Amino acid sequence: MSDDNKPCPKCNSQYGYTDGQLWICPECFHEWSLSVETEEEVLEKFLDSNGNKLQDGDSVTVIRDLKAGKSTIKSGTKVKNIRLLDEPVNDHDISCKIDGHGSMYLKCSVVKKA
Repeated sequence: MSDDNKPCPKCNSQYGYTDGQLWICPECFHEWSLSVETEEEVLEKFLDSNGNKLQDGDSVTVIRDLKAGKSTIKSGTKVKNIRLLDEPVNDHDISCKIDGHGSMYLKCSVVKKA
């Protein structure tokens, strides 16, 4: 393997190549940043409003009223079994289901660990 190739972190293919600011795997099409984040740095991204680390499967409580289409998610609503997103969706870090509202995305900054 030359300096022009890096192993893919997803499928371990030895043919990863750089394209500008990203590395790309030609076998599974995974893309990753040139700056490799450690697992600890990734976990530090997912902090609730009080600075507590969040993990997949945690339960959280919404800390303020949130508009959700025509309805409102009230402060104090408990959300179970969250999923943290590797790639944020419109700056939202959490994927979850809220009773009465369905599937949606939340930001870590509007929840606290339950």
